[in-house]
Amino acid sequence: MDISRDEQRILHLLAQGGKILLEKDEDKTIRDIICLTRDGARYTACNLRLFRKLKQKKAIASSGGGPYRVTRRGLQLVRSELDNR
Repeated sequence: MDISRDEQRILHLLAQGGKILLEKDEDKTIRDIICLTRDGARYTACNLRLFRKLKQKKAIASSGGGPYRVTRRGLQLVRSELDNR
């Protein structure tokens, strides 16, 4: 399965220790997606469409109500690079 360049960037970020947090409103609908690097910087290129595509491909998952992180499947999908910074 091939993934887009944007999905590739998000998975690299998550594989290096990043996380995705969701802000929800009172109706439990997603208001905002916050993608953080391992250093705590916000990555703004992550949007709802990209989040749903990664979740549908089972590349990211949340455990126990925590933030979304990369799964083993996500690590298989991501292509390794020498230095992703």
